[in-house]
Amino acid sequence: MTEKKNITVSLKLTCDAKEWCEDHGFDYVDDEKTSSKTEPLQHSELKDPLAWEEVHTEHIIRDEWIDFRRSSWRFPDGSVFEPFYSYSRRDYVVVVASDTDGNYLCVRQFRQGIKQVTTEFPAGGIERKDGKEYGNAKDVSAEDALAAAKRELLEETGYTSDEWKHLLTVPSNATIADNYAHIFMAGNCRKVSGQTLDETEFLNVIRLPARKIEELITEGEFQQAIHIMAWLLSLRR
Repeated sequence: MTEKKNITVSLKLTCDAKEWCEDHGFDYVDDEKTSSKTEPLQHSELKDPLAWEEVHTEHIIRDEWIDFRRSSWRFPDGSVFEPFYSYSRRDYVVVVASDTDGNYLCVRQFRQGIKQVTTEFPAGGIERKDGKEYGNAKDVSAEDALAAAKRELLEETGYTSDEWKHLLTVPSNATIADNYAHIFMAGNCRKVSGQTLDETEFLNVIRLPARKIEELITEGEFQQAIHIMAWLLSLRR
């Protein structure tokens, strides 16, 4: 006779689970009766052995626009190194939007980082009730990401859509920043108004076929890395 094996069921199961266990040679053990014997994992046991520990942080600039920091970190071997620089900005959305003709809505605007006019998808920061430019989307003062995507598309292009799909939420630049990019697709967009731009926004809307976007990416003329990722993700859907 085969020896029965004990298993601990981690979820509440119905009587059908007990019958299954008996039919397959297992003893059913009630999790509620055994849970008191199980010690919860300590935080130190869950810590990744490659994780660093922040030792000290100095806020070099901390205003309504950015929180720019200089920090020292303890490595897994116990040694401490500094400086490491990082910053906080608010989360933002990127929208891969196509119209009823199958063309994609793009915008052209100046980007001071590379000092060039770029071609990219409609995008913008998730607004916050506290007026700051930084803080993540989990903050209670942050606007819903989908609502932000719909707002940015309408404001920058004058287009709207009833067909939305969330593609991915990903760190914007994990090496130096703690904000996230929320990537969306919007299909069958239709023009309902003119642009409603912020006082610092100067951009033109252009409609491009897919082949032209591919060409721009290949030639290095679609100059936003997260936007290129958004395009590649959209092709998989």
